[in-house]
Amino acid sequence: MISKDIALGLFFLLQTGLGVLGNSFLLGLYTITLFIGPRLRPIDLLLVHLTFVNDLALLFKGIPKTMFTLGLKNFLDDVGCKLIFYFHKVSRDLSLCTTCLLSSFQAITLSPRNSWWAQLKAGAQKCMVPLCLFCWAFHLLKNVMILSFMRGPMKNKTITQQDFLYCSVPFPATLNLAMHILIVFLPDFLFIGIMMGTSGYMVFFLYRHHQRVQYIHGNILTPSVSPETRATQTILFLVILFVCFYSLNSIFILCIQNERSSWLVHISAFLAACFPAFSSFFLIVSDSHVYKNFLALLDKRILFG
Repeated sequence: MISKDIALGLFFLLQTGLGVLGNSFLLGLYTITLFIGPRLRPIDLLLVHLTFVNDLALLFKGIPKTMFTLGLKNFLDDVGCKLIFYFHKVSRDLSLCTTCLLSSFQAITLSPRNSWWAQLKAGAQKCMVPLCLFCWAFHLLKNVMILSFMRGPMKNKTITQQDFLYCSVPFPATLNLAMHILIVFLPDFLFIGIMMGTSGYMVFFLYRHHQRVQYIHGNILTPSVSPETRATQTILFLVILFVCFYSLNSIFILCIQNERSSWLVHISAFLAACFPAFSSFFLIVSDSHVYKNFLALLDKRILFG
């Protein structure tokens, strides 16, 4: 019979492997299409960035988690723990930032010509790359504190306020809670607030558009869904997925602050990897441009020589 640790390790390995496979497929498809395929939409540049940082988040979280649950206990030293947690946190924050940019860009794209958002349409596409670079610089600096506090596994658990099973953070609980609120949660809440605001605007826009189309066509015709509407629906679902998994994971992180439990850490790790792992398959299924780009590359015999 397979032990619980082995079953848990195989589960994390499956989650990480499937997620990396889905993100790598999209990343490769978008990259090939960018150079030799049909012209990409402006929003596809943000999707490329999202799949890349999701891949990083899965690798930096899934590989050490799988190694630990399969029986490798002390495979990371202080330097290894610093780098693993630092780059995982940076990539996870970049996933949040990119999802926020996707929601904001699509809201600007949908805005009518007479709205004040219309003034941002012309410069929105030009600002994509600078905004992504700004997100990298901001989150690399924001998470520098991890390099100072993260340590390898400690034998004396009485002085460790937060135990991550294969790494630890040896500082007082009050300081840890204050840093989470000030350094971690407040910027994240700002991005989530922007996502919720732009998502609410897009839902309102789609509702009014649906009412207008129903009034024009009546009950006789069934109008087809426009590409803009499909893209908006896809981004809305991405935002919903991210907010749901982020909220649940944040709750478990706060629970870990007060109670040391290996299962809380495992559940938190699973929730943290859900969006990076599942969002790629959602994009593959829901975004018609993925299928069209794949067929276009097949016609050119690029994928199979």
